[in-house]
Amino acid sequence: MAEVRTIIVDAGEDGVRLDRWFRRRWPHLTQVQIHKLARTGQIRVDGARAKAETRLQAGAQVRVPPLPDAPAQTAHAPMSSQDRAFARSLVLYEDDYVLALNKPVGLAVQGGTKTSRHVDRLLAAWGDGLQRPRLVHRLDRDTSGVLVLGRTPAAAAKLARAFARRRTLKTYWAIVAGVPRPGEGVIQLPLVKRGFGDRELMSPASLNDPGAEPAETEFVTVSRAAPRAAWLALRPITGRTHQLRAHMAAIGTPLLGDTKYGAPDGGIGSDEIGKGLHLHARRLILPHPSGKGRIDVTAPLPPHMRETWRYFGFNPKSDGDPFAEIAS
Repeated sequence: MAEVRTIIVDAGEDGVRLDRWFRRRWPHLTQVQIHKLARTGQIRVDGARAKAETRLQAGAQVRVPPLPDAPAQTAHAPMSSQDRAFARSLVLYEDDYVLALNKPVGLAVQGGTKTSRHVDRLLAAWGDGLQRPRLVHRLDRDTSGVLVLGRTPAAAAKLARAFARRRTLKTYWAIVAGVPRPGEGVIQLPLVKRGFGDRELMSPASLNDPGAEPAETEFVTVSRAAPRAAWLALRPITGRTHQLRAHMAAIGTPLLGDTKYGAPDGGIGSDEIGKGLHLHARRLILPHPSGKGRIDVTAPLPPHMRETWRYFGFNPKSDGDPFAEIAS
C-alpha cells in the first residue's frame, strides 16, 4: 500500500488493541513493524501519536501510513460445501457476540507446516473480514470439547481478557490410569518446557529453574474402577501448555491414551477402551461480552470416550459440579 489512508474504527471493533487492529487487516505485518510505525509517529489515532497497545474506541480515526506489500501467496481453494456443513455441525452455542464449538479429537485449532485442515480455516463458514469469528483460547489437537470464539473484534477482546484475568471456570473430564491418592486436591507444581520438536515435554520443575512457570490444577475423583482407572474432573487455574497431562503424570496417574506422558492404555489392555487421549473440555462458564449475564456451555463426550465410559460403567449424565459439591 503506497498511500496514506484514514480508516474509521468500526463499532464491532470497540476496545480492540491498535496492533491487533492492524494485524487483522494486514496479517503479513509483523509485531516489530507495527511497533516501529507507532513509535515513529507514522500511525496516529484521532491525530495523536498512539502506542501499539492502545485500545481503540468505535468511531476513532486511524491514520494508516504506506505499508509494505504482502508477499505473494498461493490462493486457498474455496471452502467446500462439506467443510461448511461440518463447521456448522460443531456449533454448541451462537449469538451476535459469541460462537462456541465442540472441537473434535484430532482437529488442530490453528494450521502449521503439515496442517491444512483446522478450526481457524473452518471459520470461513461464517464469512471473512469482520464477519469471521476470532479465536480467544486454544485446545490441543488431541483434546476435544468446548472452544469459544468472539463474533466481533470487540467481543473477542473482552473474551480474551476474561481468560487472561482468570474470570472463566473451565471443567475438563478425564480418565486416568490408576486412582489418585488423595482423591481430590490441588496440584501446585511449576512446569518447564524441555526437549525439542516432537520430543518436547512439559516437565515438573522448581520456580528457580530457567523458563519454569507456576502451574496449578484442581482435581476431584468423580468415580473409580479401582485399582485400574478413575474418572476425574479437572480445573486448570493456570493455563500452561499440556498442564493437565503433565500434572496427572506427575502424581502417578497419567491420562489414558496419552502416548506423550506415559499411559497409552494404562496397562488395561482391553479392545473396549476407546483409542485416543481421554481429555475433554466438558464445560466452560465465563462472562458474556455484552456485559449481561454469563455463558455456560457444555460439550458431549466424543465417541472414543463414550466407549471407555461404557466399559467402566461410568455414568456420563452426571452433570453436577463436583468442585461445588466437594466445597460444600
